[in-house]
Amino acid sequence: MPTCVPTHTADPNRPERAHPPHSPPHGPPPDRPRRLRIAGADLSAAVAVFLIALPLSLGIALATGAPLQAGLVAAAVGGIVAGRIGGCPLQVSGPAAGLTVVTADLIQQYGWRTTCAITVLAGLAQIGLGCLRVARGALAVSPAIVHGMLAGIGVTIAVAQVHIVLGGTPQSSVPDNLRALPAQLANVDPAAVAVSVLTLTLLLLWPKLPGRAGRLLRMVPAALVAVAGATATAAAAGLVLAEVDLPSWRSHALAGLPEGPVLGLVAAVLTTTLVCSVQSLLGAVAVDKLVARRPGSGHVPRSDLDRELLGQGTANIASGCLGGLPVAGVAVRSSANVRAGAVSRNSTMLHGALVVVAALLMVPVLEFIPLASLAALVMAVGIQMVSLHHIRTVTRHREALVYAVTAVGVVFAGVLEGVALGIAVAVGVALHRLTHTRITHEVKEEVHHVDVRGQLTFLAVPRLSRALHLVPQGATGVVALDGSFMDHAAYEALQDWQNTHTARGGAVEITGRRPGAGVRLAEPAALISSPTTEGTDETGVPSGAGCRCRPWTAWRNHQCELPLSAPDDDRSDHDNRVTGGPSTTSSTSGSSGTGVTHEAGDAAGRQGGHYGRPSRPGTGDGPSGTDTDTGPGTGSASPTGSVSGAGGPKASRTGTDLVRGLSTFQRSTAPLVRGELARLAREGQRPTQLFLTCADSRLVTSMITSSGPGDLFVVRNVGNLVPPPGEESGDDSVAAALEYAVEVLAVRSITVCGHSGCGAMQALLDPRPDGPPSARTPLERWLRHGLPSLKRVRDGNGPGVRLAGRAPADIAEQLCLTNVVQQLEHLRAHASVARALKDGLLTLHGLYFHVGEAQAYLLIETAAERVFDRVRAEDLAL
Repeated sequence: MPTCVPTHTADPNRPERAHPPHSPPHGPPPDRPRRLRIAGADLSAAVAVFLIALPLSLGIALATGAPLQAGLVAAAVGGIVAGRIGGCPLQVSGPAAGLTVVTADLIQQYGWRTTCAITVLAGLAQIGLGCLRVARGALAVSPAIVHGMLAGIGVTIAVAQVHIVLGGTPQSSVPDNLRALPAQLANVDPAAVAVSVLTLTLLLLWPKLPGRAGRLLRMVPAALVAVAGATATAAAAGLVLAEVDLPSWRSHALAGLPEGPVLGLVAAVLTTTLVCSVQSLLGAVAVDKLVARRPGSGHVPRSDLDRELLGQGTANIASGCLGGLPVAGVAVRSSANVRAGAVSRNSTMLHGALVVVAALLMVPVLEFIPLASLAALVMAVGIQMVSLHHIRTVTRHREALVYAVTAVGVVFAGVLEGVALGIAVAVGVALHRLTHTRITHEVKEEVHHVDVRGQLTFLAVPRLSRALHLVPQGATGVVALDGSFMDHAAYEALQDWQNTHTARGGAVEITGRRPGAGVRLAEPAALISSPTTEGTDETGVPSGAGCRCRPWTAWRNHQCELPLSAPDDDRSDHDNRVTGGPSTTSSTSGSSGTGVTHEAGDAAGRQGGHYGRPSRPGTGDGPSGTDTDTGPGTGSASPTGSVSGAGGPKASRTGTDLVRGLSTFQRSTAPLVRGELARLAREGQRPTQLFLTCADSRLVTSMITSSGPGDLFVVRNVGNLVPPPGEESGDDSVAAALEYAVEVLAVRSITVCGHSGCGAMQALLDPRPDGPPSARTPLERWLRHGLPSLKRVRDGNGPGVRLAGRAPADIAEQLCLTNVVQQLEHLRAHASVARALKDGLLTLHGLYFHVGEAQAYLLIETAAERVFDRVRAEDLAL
């Protein structure tokens, strides 16, 4: 077996997921021959892609100056070979517009047969890269360079095809084409211009046909309609135009031995390999994103990029040997394949087979196509490669210079030269950002402010020292750090100055990106952050060397904890301060006096949930579901994050925390997100997910889902309940949110998220004695929507609900799990949700978050049971 072929060996230590009992077996029975089964979706997708690929392949071959059959050969080989071997099942490969300039230059310099040999050598290089498993490394190229390269290629294609559209012949380079353009404009062929204008008009207007009839007509690709319409019109009008000329396949030129200077051939092979590989790998990543957004795409595997390189290399070897153009993944055909509903690599292979049939049987029909129509089609593709969206993106990320230099370099110097220039500029910009630091000093109300913008490296130490020494002895200084990196030289300079300044009676406050965490200048760090002064801060927590706050303490329900190496008496005092009494004993560890035994958030959940009723023993959020705080010293969580003893006074929270949080946001976070929020304000919200969860303060949706502004449409209520439609005296707020999310925002998924230690579920288990309806509180009236979940648990009706690997810890956890499943059933009963599910526009997900474990479990529904399983790598395709 070749060493570059990936092999898969069974890992005996890796647990295998249970095979769903209702799904078909993984393979055919051993006593039956295996039959090829092609899904209807793959067949229809193959036809759609074929209708797009046929005119584009001829147009790209025309633009490169290669024999027109070479485009058909590349399309067929890309579909069949790359489709069968490649690592991205739904990516369609073939002759790509991004390779047009490279191939045209090779044909101009070395001739067609040597160009085919270069394609073969590039394929061998791609296989070598695939064997070295460096595919992920190719994605390290800056997107600004890739987009700039494609934009430069697009401009080159468009300028060259303008001459054919006007009835002339293109020159060998962009400058030559621009110089020859005035003479070409003075000698325009009206027939060629008319056919080109008709092609462009159909190409632009066909996707915008209105109404139901337009929706049906738009199923036919615009490229096919444009070329077919222009061809039919030219034939009906009797226009005399240059047309496609497909010589007999008997005279088709195949690859020959490469001829030319060795260095030139090596550069040509490297250029072809680079462009083919980068375009194919980026295309595979884009296809994964398109598939992930499509409803019901969980069975389509994610791309194996190293295998994709092997497939592309094999296809280029085959295409070069057969006299075809270089092959790469093509964005237009791949996106059409995904949109058409393809479910496997069979669609790509079928499209290649259809191209073979067309190349053999449809030659008389293809020869009626005017060259001006194909040129207009390719010119439109070239113009589309200069994407305004990409320009806005690179501008927002301050990489417009890299994009512009790459594009201009490709246009006027060549693809390899342009990419090299782009890489050089990108490295220069990165070094500039790393070394460019802005340090200012100003005095406000007798306080000296030193603002540091950028990364603090040894190069900025002299300027930092000068600014720090402008703070007079005994004055108050505030050093604001706005950067993500500080090297050791800058750290020592800042530490030495702080120690000297405070020893002489001055005060120092250092702020940064994490203002909620204390600053410790007693050990090296990559980033010094958060305010600190000598003594204690305004919360009464010791600052300076005694603080051991971690980066996530900005949102954690406590202020600071002493280092573990502190003396026992100090640690005991700290425990008493945090817990409001003597150190408690943990039932899980069996040790005492070792520090705080629980987080304040967990204490609040265990002591009556968050709705004020005492919880039972054994319903906490510990890993085993047991209550970890059973001693009498455990109190209730105070609003400030400390826990007061039973009967002890509770600290009262003022507006200080709110004001401090708002100030922190405006100072540190707002400058970072202002641009993105401004864009969302202009464009409006476009979330793809509705996330319905509990109002529990421990459930931070953005943290659990790694999302940001504009990603989630969140609905929170007590117990993550979804009242069934038509419920008497029901609350319409949830139904209104559902209708707005599905009908107006067009979300593609709805997630119901429950959690451990839910006080609403505990209240269902411990109801108050029944009284008159007028005496029921609003909370009790609301919780009646959870009674079906309680009935389901007690009656044992329907499939069971459990966590993967273990049974629910107690009846409370069982109710939390069952409630998620029950609320999903309530969701399906709403009319807007039901319509979207029926049309395949929406998917529903169940999620259970165990607070104590910080573990999310995703619901997997089978015919026999409902299982909440941990998220695995294969679930990422969801």
